[in-house]
Amino acid sequence: MGLFSDLFKGKKDVSVENYFKALTAYTPVFTTFEGGIYEMELTRAIIHSFASSCSKLKPEVAGTAYRSLEKTLQFKPNAYMNTSQFIYRVATILSVCNNAFIVPIEDEYGYISGYYPILPANCEVIDVKGAAYLKYTFANGQKTAIEYAKVGILTQFQYRDDFFGSDNAALKPTIQLIHTNNQGIINGVKNSATIRFLAKLATTIKPEDIKKERDRFTEDNLSSENHSGMIIYDAKFADIKQVFSKPFVVDASQMKQIQENAFFYFGTNEKILQNNFNEDEWNAFFEGKIEPFAIQLSLAMSNMTYTPRELSFGNKIMFTTNRLQYASNKTKLFISTQLIDRGILSRNEVREIWNRPAIDGGDEYFIRKEYGTVANVAEEGAAVADEKGEGVKDGDK
Repeated sequence: MGLFSDLFKGKKDVSVENYFKALTAYTPVFTTFEGGIYEMELTRAIIHSFASSCSKLKPEVAGTAYRSLEKTLQFKPNAYMNTSQFIYRVATILSVCNNAFIVPIEDEYGYISGYYPILPANCEVIDVKGAAYLKYTFANGQKTAIEYAKVGILTQFQYRDDFFGSDNAALKPTIQLIHTNNQGIINGVKNSATIRFLAKLATTIKPEDIKKERDRFTEDNLSSENHSGMIIYDAKFADIKQVFSKPFVVDASQMKQIQENAFFYFGTNEKILQNNFNEDEWNAFFEGKIEPFAIQLSLAMSNMTYTPRELSFGNKIMFTTNRLQYASNKTKLFISTQLIDRGILSRNEVREIWNRPAIDGGDEYFIRKEYGTVANVAEEGAAVADEKGEGVKDGDK
């Protein structure tokens, strides 16, 4: 109770007039998906791989407003999470629910001092005196509300709703296939460990005697006390046959297709999951998954932190990463040598490529002296010609 009361200080008692009117006919209500997407080994591994990669993003604050937030974002956005955990949780919630909400932590003066990603069980967009509010209901039944403009919202698969992303119902058949296959494997192991027999009685006996004979046969021949490996039965049984059960288990090609369905849905592949990728495969994954997340996270946190006027003056929050950390040494060397002497990279930026710490004075930019603009070269040539008396003659004009 203490955590959320601090996060939503003064935002609980709002007079709700009605649901906020959306452009579409769908009611702006979001609920968490109950399909167990995070409880499957494969899908959890996919989500973990994506969130772990995103957790290496570096927060940077540009502009003069809220400069103190840069260190807060780079080390500890709230009292319970460091930066890596914060970004990891946002990426995980977005992958599981297709919606992620980040709320500001404000001090007694209304100044933003941190951020917290929340996981409500239900969220509604409501109208409070003409303003849009987000009304949250958490798993413990606690409810609270906050201005829509103050919340950072990330979505994916957004189609029908003006505010929220769709659920993961499209993945449900794949989840069911994975679950069914896992159960088939478990039952197959159990069945293979069970010895089953079909026995025919030689004489007609009472039903209660049938049970006694079955229990006696089992205890004498199938219990752990039988170390001989032999089954012996008397004339009461005419025939005994062992029954072999063959449980159905998805074969390798079908299981591969199930995995590919999950990979397609989440935009990843087996090499990314197993950290067995090269720099080209990493760049493709970065551009397809991590970069869109970084852009959306940057925009969401910038818009919730700054006013339109502050944004117009260049204030923003960015999440960046060193894309070259997975490049080969040959690629790193080529980029370092080609860009440092053109004034594109500083020495510290080159050192970052090689995972080296920054040095004093390393933020200076250098450029090779034989480079110059075309205009400067023309002016220098004309000046040299004038000194030699080789200027342009009047008759040549």
